[in-house]
This record gives sequence, C-alpha cells and structure tokens, in this order.
Amino acid sequence: MARTAGSIGERTEAAIREAALGLMARRGYEAVSMRDLAAEVGVQPATLYRYFQTKEDLLFTLLVAHMQALAAGWESARPAGSTATERLAAFVDNHIRFHVARRHSAQISNTELRSLSHGRLSQVLKLRNAYEKELRAILREGRDSGDFRLDDTGLTAMAIIQMLTGVIVWFRPDDRLTVDEVAESYLNMTMRLVGAAERKRDVRQHA
Repeated sequence: MARTAGSIGERTEAAIREAALGLMARRGYEAVSMRDLAAEVGVQPATLYRYFQTKEDLLFTLLVAHMQALAAGWESARPAGSTATERLAAFVDNHIRFHVARRHSAQISNTELRSLSHGRLSQVLKLRNAYEKELRAILREGRDSGDFRLDDTGLTAMAIIQMLTGVIVWFRPDDRLTVDEVAESYLNMTMRLVGAAERKRDVRQHA
C-alpha cells in the first residue's frame, strides 16, 4: 500500500512528541529550543512549525495528552460493581503502572505546569482535578461504608497521589524490584494510609 501524506505527517508528529518528551525530561522545558528538537528528530526547524507554532503549543499538547491517557486508562481499569476497597486497589495499580510506563511524560506533567500560560494551565488543572475527583469519591465511599478510617478525604487523596506519582523519581526497569512488586508495596502503603486492611494481590495476572 502506498504511503499517504497523512500517514507520514502522523509519524512525524509522533516523532516530535516523543523527542520532546525525552529532551524536556532530561534538560527541562526552558533549556530545550525548537532547533534542539528539530536536530533530535532529524528534520529542519521549519518542519516543526507545521505541527506546533510555538514551543508552548507543544508542551500544552503533551500535558493534555498525558492527562487524557491517564483518565482513559483509569476508565478501562475501573472495576464494575466493586467495593470502595477494590476500586482503590485498582486505582493504585493503574496509577503506578501508567506512570512507570510513561516516566518522561509523567515527569514533565509534574514539573512543567509552571511553563504554561494561565489559560492553558487552567485547562490542564481541570483535567487533573477531574481525575483526582475519582479518587476522592472512592475515599468518601470507603469512609461512609466504614471500610476506611480517615478524617479528611481531600488531604488523603493529595497524599496518595503524591506518593504514587513519586515512583517515577526512583524506579527503573532494571532495579531490584519489579513493577508488580512496586505496585503491591504501594498498594499496601495506601491501604495503611486509609486505615484499611492490607490486600494481597495475585501479581501473576499481569505477567
């Protein structure tokens, strides 16, 4: 089948995004120029502007894509007809695995919000709040049912999110712990945090 202009364009844009994630994760947003990015992708600088008129346009696209993928991942992972404890376990597992698999994207999402203009920052924060609202709802349900023992669901949700997302700081695929073991450990820490019993999970389901 002959390659179409559209397919070539899609591959080029994907390459730009991937290169931007790697460069910005290593150097920081401010230290990466469009010329640097063009060199990384192997195209002329003018080519980048066919896809992103400014560097902030590119950053905004990356941050929105990250949050949309995270929300979509949770939508697929959320167990139907489950208890608050089961949903919390699924939330923790999905969050850990998502961030381990997308470490560069997660790093930029948590360090480069400051580089967005006010309007665009508000849009990304709205997506983030919608995702975290899911966790707050789980915590409220668990508290009301007596499965969780906690005083402030909002504060607890923030603590859980920060703890889970922090896995990107230290985890590496060749480290002494596997992703399954990390997910299990963070699950038990989360359950202790909300005052619930630890849950042992069958990690073989992810093999």
